[in-house]
Amino acid sequence: MTGPTAATRLVRWLVAAGVALLTGCGAAYVSPDVREAAGPVEVQVVPVTPVTLPRANAVPYRPRTLPAAFAALAGASGQWRGAGALPEAAVPPEEIPAPVSTRLPPRVEDAPYRLGVGDVLLVTGLPGAAPDQTGGAAPRARYTVQDDGSIAIPSVGRVAVVGRTIAEAEEELARALLEAGLDPAARLEVAEFRAHRAVVGGAVRAPRAVAIGLQRPTLAEVLAAAGGVEQVDERFAVVRLFRDGRLYEIPLSDIGHNASVAALPVLAGDVIFVDEGYDLERARAYFEQQIRLAELRQEVRARALAELEAEIGRRRAALEEARRNFLARVELDAVPRDHVYLAGEVAAQGRFALPFERQASLADALFGEGGVPTETGNPSQIYVLRAETADGSRVTAWHLDARNAANLVLATRFELRPNDVIFVAEQPITRWHRVLRQFVPALITSGVSAASN
Repeated sequence: MTGPTAATRLVRWLVAAGVALLTGCGAAYVSPDVREAAGPVEVQVVPVTPVTLPRANAVPYRPRTLPAAFAALAGASGQWRGAGALPEAAVPPEEIPAPVSTRLPPRVEDAPYRLGVGDVLLVTGLPGAAPDQTGGAAPRARYTVQDDGSIAIPSVGRVAVVGRTIAEAEEELARALLEAGLDPAARLEVAEFRAHRAVVGGAVRAPRAVAIGLQRPTLAEVLAAAGGVEQVDERFAVVRLFRDGRLYEIPLSDIGHNASVAALPVLAGDVIFVDEGYDLERARAYFEQQIRLAELRQEVRARALAELEAEIGRRRAALEEARRNFLARVELDAVPRDHVYLAGEVAAQGRFALPFERQASLADALFGEGGVPTETGNPSQIYVLRAETADGSRVTAWHLDARNAANLVLATRFELRPNDVIFVAEQPITRWHRVLRQFVPALITSGVSAASN
């Protein structure tokens, strides 16, 4: 009887080697897994459930903050500069001339109030605003319209309001809030009217600038706001109104006896002068003084605006440079960061940087880096390994079973902490595939060698 052929010996050798290798495949292929242990490193496996999730998230952690350059605004509030010497006072009257006839300004149509520089606005319902001291439930914040025609709101930026009605300003504010990702349901009102004024002087008890608000004041109201007319002879007293470069004259007696004259609306920019007689020289001097004051203020404001724009440009450039430098340092890994680490059957093993100024979830790290490959990753074996002691001798393995995809919602609620390790085990079939991938080439090589011998 002849002995076995070379082919028979090869088959027998393959079978024997395969049985030996498969029964002891741990020696041929070792893959990581997670199991409870009580050795030098104590491991406790805790399922991730709605009940245990608060315990995992209770570990204190404060995300790293961005530099102040990312929160600062380039805007700056303009400050009035010195206006220099003011014009000389108007010439006092010396004579009592004859009474004058009435010259009224043309009728003007009603128009809505338009916001101006200096107005103080009250914004209600602004996200993040502190409660107002008025005792109202809704949070309120006050903002002054600055020289560039806008209000500066933290987390929103500058909102242009000058020249707009209150309704138009509310729409612009809502648009800015939406662009900033905030609730646009904010209300705006004027707390103090400071932008538009009429000036009253001459023979009144308290010469002053009278604010023009939502309702235009009447001529009688403006005179009353200035303390009323001083003791003058009503037969010769005259109210002179300078408006849009034209002079109008109204005898004081007409205001007291004619309701339509008393109700004459006063407009922003009006200059009103009361004197005792037809003293055009004194009136001219007063109006000239007020015009020069207005021109001086306009010149100072224009200069302040130019300086403000230059300062904002410098600040914006400095902020942009600081932000670019920081982002470059982040790219070079030269900035201290907190990381978690991804291992096992994930799309890309490596580290995941925890974001600035917010918490990151398990879902952020998993799916932000490509997720779990369905061909090789085991969705029932997703772990977050977290050291409970400084020396790492005690580890909690938070176990998420995602065979039911609804449990992935828990991954969006699970907050990560620095140095967490996210581990995904391999599929059982993946393990056998890798065993055979290592086993078969070596077996064939050995069999060919044995057959040739």
